[in-house]
Amino acid sequence: MIGVFDIFKLGIGPSSSHTVGPMKAALAFARGLARDGLLAATERVVVDLYGSLAWTGRGHATDKAAILGLCGEEPETVDPDAAETLFSAVGRERRLALLKVREIAFDPALDIVFDKMTATPRHPNTLRLRAFDAGGELLREERWLSVGGGFVMREDEADAPPALEAAIPYPFADAGELLAVGAREKLSIAEIVAANEAALRPAGEVERHVALVVATMMASIDRGLRFEGELPGGLHVRRRAKRLAERLEAQKLLNLRPPHEAMDRLSLHAIAVNEENAAGGRVVTAPTNGAAGVVPAVLRHYRDLCPGATREGERVFILTAAAIGALFKMNASISGAEVGCQGEVGVASSMAAAGLAAALGGTNAQVENAAEIAMEHHLGLTCDPVGGLVQIPCIERNAFGAVKAVAAASLALAGDGVHFVSLDQVAATMAQTGADMQSKYKETSLGGLAVNFTEC
Repeated sequence: MIGVFDIFKLGIGPSSSHTVGPMKAALAFARGLARDGLLAATERVVVDLYGSLAWTGRGHATDKAAILGLCGEEPETVDPDAAETLFSAVGRERRLALLKVREIAFDPALDIVFDKMTATPRHPNTLRLRAFDAGGELLREERWLSVGGGFVMREDEADAPPALEAAIPYPFADAGELLAVGAREKLSIAEIVAANEAALRPAGEVERHVALVVATMMASIDRGLRFEGELPGGLHVRRRAKRLAERLEAQKLLNLRPPHEAMDRLSLHAIAVNEENAAGGRVVTAPTNGAAGVVPAVLRHYRDLCPGATREGERVFILTAAAIGALFKMNASISGAEVGCQGEVGVASSMAAAGLAAALGGTNAQVENAAEIAMEHHLGLTCDPVGGLVQIPCIERNAFGAVKAVAAASLALAGDGVHFVSLDQVAATMAQTGADMQSKYKETSLGGLAVNFTEC
């Protein structure tokens, strides 16, 4: 099962597939060298980036992520400010301390290779890590796949049978099975997820993680509202969340309450998170970094504007959203490099719609309907980041994903859960659409806005 800990991970921006995933892969490679007694003999490490990692890796800080991972940093715990200092020091001194203990020569200009020519048959986010001894002999070589949402796997393990897991009480492989379990056991989707997680982890660990996810999401909004200035990367995009927030507060002081105020705040909070992500700040993959603003914005909408909102409602929101994210991960994709942004902002909107419907007391059928509506109207969404940066159109796109999520939940709650297109059908359609989509529209910055954008 894919659960809450898999869908909601803590990390740093700007990308779960291009930053968090490569950091985890590089860390695992370095730890493997230490585990097998090869660290002391290692004198050089080379990282080759292929496919989407090569085309947009510079804008997504993939080089920085690989260096941080080799140095022993983890996405969940690394300090964003310290990470930038460490990355700059490696580039300046051309030295790197593997796992903070084994210092080697490392020149990012030579030892991180953006290979745009080599094919990536297994997954468009592929990286190779190699360790050499003092004589230039190869000590170890591994190829890793960063498959979206911070998930990574070794390429040679991609076809391996899944490891046996502890038995869970309510397994499900698709939305139809999830609804059937709920009807048979008279359980909500959140209760099913909670019971499955409780079978895998010590008591209280799930609740602590959910609380940490909520707190981190709210903190990413609040931090995004405090800072101004230009985002890194060279596009000269300026943060605007703080300015937008000040405008809304000024309207309140003048007793001006426009009818679209709730929508404005949704957009504001999503933008705040994704500006933080673009700046390399701490966010929660939900289900990815590029789509990290949708779920927090809708959760904040529930907390601040929905009558009767409670901490339990927030918990139900997160558990339900995790189930929907897991369904797309299992049956389609959450990787922009595989299926375009329908797999990132589209899935995030679907998750948020389901979470909000559940927190507001919706039935399982209404929750499934909300998730379906949100994804249905993201089908075909491309991933075409300008300059390879998670800024244009990514930041605003999260705002629209949040608005669509609230609209989808509202429509679903106005009905009885009966609808024509099922969530399973829309997930299958999303996967088929992604397979048909040309690669230039899948996080390579070779099509769409990425090539048609010109500065006036």
